[in-house]
Amino acid sequence: QVQLVESGGGLVQAGGSLRLSCAASGRTFSTYAMGWFRQGPGKEREFVAAISRSGVTYYTDSVKGRFTISRDNAKNTVYLQIDSLKSEDTAVYYCAGSTTVTTPTTAPRYSDWGQGTQVTVSS
Repeated sequence: QVQLVESGGGLVQAGGSLRLSCAASGRTFSTYAMGWFRQGPGKEREFVAAISRSGVTYYTDSVKGRFTISRDNAKNTVYLQIDSLKSEDTAVYYCAGSTTVTTPTTAPRYSDWGQGTQVTVSS
């Protein structure tokens, strides 16, 4: 089990950028696949991006080319770089950890979740 704490959210103008961070506690971070999900106002939680233990990445189609997920195992941290922000990116962003080998895209495959960080994009 890992404890996850997100940071880096905030209020940004459309077209701007943010980098979200998710710090994990515990010695087993490198054995986890990590993912980012988001939940917009009045919407269900949706998958955004995932990175495997070995660094293989996967993105939902709507964020390809604008979002970049990365990890630093030495710092027990996973990042989500968000560029060219749009109003529809407004959401609470959650990081999650999974003990599966690949890049899970569905919430039930993740066992550990952070509390979320709010991203608000103004137009």
